[in-house]
Amino acid sequence: MEFCPTCGSFLTPTKSKVGDETVVVFACGKCGYTKQFSGKVAPLRMGKVIQPRRKPSLTVISEEDQKMTTMPTIKVECPKCGNNLVFVWQVQTRGGDEASTQFMRCTKCSHTFREYT
Repeated sequence: MEFCPTCGSFLTPTKSKVGDETVVVFACGKCGYTKQFSGKVAPLRMGKVIQPRRKPSLTVISEEDQKMTTMPTIKVECPKCGNNLVFVWQVQTRGGDEASTQFMRCTKCSHTFREYT
C-alpha cells in the first residue's frame, strides 16, 4: 500500500503507456502525483467494471387494456388538451405504508398523467 507524499492520499496502481511499453504506475487521484513502480510483480489485474442491472419496467396499463372502455371515468381536466373526462385507476407504486398513485388517461388524446393521493 502506497500513499502520496504530497497530500497523503492512497496511490492506486494504474496502467500507463511509456513509448510502446505498458507499465504500472501509482497515481494519486487527488493531486495527480505519479510514482513509477520499481520491482517485479505478477501482471496487474485491473478492476472489473460491473454494470448495474436494470430493473424491469412497470407496465401500468397494457395496450390491450387501453382498448377496453370499461374503466371508470371522472371529470378532471387534461393538462394537454383540456378535455374534461379521463379514465382513472390506482397503482401501489411506493411502499405499502404509503398512499397509492392515481393514474389518469384522457379519453380524447390518451395523454396519461398521475396524481399522488
